[in-house]
Amino acid sequence: MRRGMTATALVATLALAATACGGGDGDKQGKGAGGELAGEVTWWDTSTVGSEDKVFKKIAEDFEKKHPKVTVKYVNVPFGDAQNKFKNAAQAGSGAPDVIRSEVAWTPDFADLGYLAPLDGTTALKNEGDFLPQAAASTKYKDKTYAVPQVIDSLGIFYNKKMLKDAGAEVPKDVPSLKEASKKVKEKSGKTGFYLRGDDAYFFLPFLYGEGGDLVDAKTKTVTVDNAAGVKAMKTVKDLLDSGAAKTDATDGYENQQKAFKSGEVAMMVNGPWALADTYTGEQFKDKSNLGIAPVPAGSAKQGAPQGGHNLAVYAGSKNLDASYAFVEYMSSPAVQAQVTKELNLLPTRTSVYAQPEVAKNEIVGLFKPAVEKAVERPWIPETGSLFAPLVTEYTKVLTGQTTPEAGTKAAGDAYRKLLKGWK
Repeated sequence: MRRGMTATALVATLALAATACGGGDGDKQGKGAGGELAGEVTWWDTSTVGSEDKVFKKIAEDFEKKHPKVTVKYVNVPFGDAQNKFKNAAQAGSGAPDVIRSEVAWTPDFADLGYLAPLDGTTALKNEGDFLPQAAASTKYKDKTYAVPQVIDSLGIFYNKKMLKDAGAEVPKDVPSLKEASKKVKEKSGKTGFYLRGDDAYFFLPFLYGEGGDLVDAKTKTVTVDNAAGVKAMKTVKDLLDSGAAKTDATDGYENQQKAFKSGEVAMMVNGPWALADTYTGEQFKDKSNLGIAPVPAGSAKQGAPQGGHNLAVYAGSKNLDASYAFVEYMSSPAVQAQVTKELNLLPTRTSVYAQPEVAKNEIVGLFKPAVEKAVERPWIPETGSLFAPLVTEYTKVLTGQTTPEAGTKAAGDAYRKLLKGWK
């Protein structure tokens, strides 16, 4: 499919192809008597298997109860595979879902390619003004709305209260106090203080923001990852490793980080609310009160973590748009968002939900909401999701001593300028 092809044209093209081929997997649309929703909706969910997926699958089944003539085909697609898998299916015009749970940075990319149906004026955007402005920002592209915010998040530092208390260490507020706390943990227990993700550049962003830097400046079309702040941030993370304050893994960082933190091999890690359900299964957190969460440590310039989250988007080639819009509206409704917060401790995207008593008193929401309110928005450009691949290559090289912070940031900046044509 040509880049920039409009969603309307894509729908028309795929519909024509389906007719010529006798329908195929496109025979999913239909309404019963009186305009009742009917047919099948395929939903690709990218949530965590073993915890989040069970809740979202159950909610999808609840939608079927409200609309008994609609069948939701639930498919859990690994997060790391979903972006390219959706692109390939949409480009081929076959196998794409009706609805996808899109990471916030994927939405402008999919919209730019013409793979998403505009939602303005549809039932999917019910009570649009209720969405948090920063959550809604990632759903817009060229003055149209291509998704609905499902959950919003940011990063915080998770810490083992007992390990820090036993070591006589304070919860770190900045990088120097993170090093100090790690030193005390090591002296007391022989364990490492902090686990630094070395395989995912998303977890480098708090250090980059902390030095006053960013990946790019979209307003001026300028690459900034390789400026002085970027170099200083790379030096900061390398120093955490060299000083012994942190340990890392450049291959399977997430699983190894979770294992180390849950077992008490490390006292601190940076993660988001999506990790809570799994973290509570660890032996160190059988008593949930032993888990502490605080804002990410500040750098020399400020404290900041990236805005994350997920949107629900409708495939432009869906053969059951009406049911897909209704499904998206239901999954992002106040009642469902409150249920998700209660069961998974994920943060809602609707202002009204935060006013509900059960949500307002949720401890995790109380801990993460300030971080979300101060979170740094990533540039909502089609290439945002592609900025991490060249950066993680250089980030890993710096952490493993294969290159210097200066050379690593320069290489990442050069890669960005090749990707972002015409940018400075």
